[in-house]
Amino acid sequence: MIDVIVAGGGPTGLMLAAELRLHGVDVLVLDKEPEPTKVVRSLGLHVRSIELMDQRGLLDRFLAEGTRYEVGGFFAGIDKPWPDRMNTAHGYVLGIPQTVTERLLAEHATELGVEIRRGCELVGLSQDEDGVSVELAESRSTRLRARYLVGCDGGRSTVRKLLGVGFPGEPSRAETLLAEVELTTPPAELAAVVAEVRKTQKRFGAMSLGGGVYRLVAPADAVTEDRAVPPTLDELKRQVRALAGTDFGAHSARWLSRFGDATRLAERYRTVRALLAGDAAHIHPPTGGQGLNLGLQDAFNLGWKLAAEIGGWAPDGLLDSYETERRPVAADVLDNTRAQMELMSTEPGPQAVRRLLSELMDFEEVNRYLIEKITAVGVRYDFGAGHELLGKRLRDVALKRGRLYGLMHGGRGLLLDQTGRLSVAGWADRIDHVVDVSEELDVPAALLRPDGHVAWVGDDQRDLLDALPTWFGAADG
Repeated sequence: MIDVIVAGGGPTGLMLAAELRLHGVDVLVLDKEPEPTKVVRSLGLHVRSIELMDQRGLLDRFLAEGTRYEVGGFFAGIDKPWPDRMNTAHGYVLGIPQTVTERLLAEHATELGVEIRRGCELVGLSQDEDGVSVELAESRSTRLRARYLVGCDGGRSTVRKLLGVGFPGEPSRAETLLAEVELTTPPAELAAVVAEVRKTQKRFGAMSLGGGVYRLVAPADAVTEDRAVPPTLDELKRQVRALAGTDFGAHSARWLSRFGDATRLAERYRTVRALLAGDAAHIHPPTGGQGLNLGLQDAFNLGWKLAAEIGGWAPDGLLDSYETERRPVAADVLDNTRAQMELMSTEPGPQAVRRLLSELMDFEEVNRYLIEKITAVGVRYDFGAGHELLGKRLRDVALKRGRLYGLMHGGRGLLLDQTGRLSVAGWADRIDHVVDVSEELDVPAALLRPDGHVAWVGDDQRDLLDALPTWFGAADG
């Protein structure tokens, strides 16, 4: 029996599979597409996702393929400077196409021993007290058996539908067309026209990808019944001309796609031995570029918890805390994208609110708060009353002998002990004990979960012993 089957080989599924393999879990990734997608829906990683890559020793690979940007405009396209004093060692956005992100994550997962089967479509499932059985489209007689199944198979998730999990929310009210095409208009003229159109229409744009190829985006004139059917180049050109007075000589499309602004959240993330992550659990407008990042962060939260359940050391409720922690984060993203879509409307009322918010964002604290929301560094899980660090992720800090994130590549818990008097004896198979000091950390010691969130701070051994079982189960022996 396989430990975990992951349905969906996109960024969420690949990240989850790698996190599970760090703990020795046997993982099989199934993806119905025979080849990785060529469609570039996401263009970058936000701060928290960059931190995740750093925590797992992957950041150098991503930096080599991407471009750092300290740019504003992430909240509803309101152009404000990148805020100062963000609580991170990585105060930038990493521009990197989704296709490259998927390739790098697939390489990482494969290096760790993950099996990825493409062209395998999951079409049926059933559960019992011991595991999950899945049927594949290639043959109704082909069944696979796993202890757990995780649906990372997108907004139209087959796993979610087969589980009967409701997906309430609002249907699309607006649709946007996008494509990678070649343009003949000179760059200076193109930039001038785009800048003029974007004064009123924030869902319009043309971004150079090099070599005369551009990512061209324009609002559709209506919402289609089936967005799985891509638009034609003529349809895109017609919409571009309607707004810009020219189609920029668009030709030779590499791909075309469309997306809506539907906003939906799964009623539950877990059904016995089957779970949902990424777009299978939540969909929302792409404003702020949060979708791929939200899925990666779901995987980072779920991976170690599911591994603990399979490894037999998970305390009661640990696996269920995945939904308790991540579903409110998704709900907040849904709300902020709803708000951004309203602010991008061309109607007078929303435009008035937009002007007011733009004024408020001139205050540094407002600007920083909104960007930290978009980039997810402001996320704090509810661990109850206590120190202000509890529930927050700890940013990378300099130590006397290196940096914090350099010690977290194995995906284990970590006790950063500046006192040298504490012990995690009995949990050494799950937690690394690091005795070191940092001028950037003003607590005597901090216990970090494998996802980097602070589970305890203090200097009292008995207090630490009370906290350890909450996240890391009973001590050995």
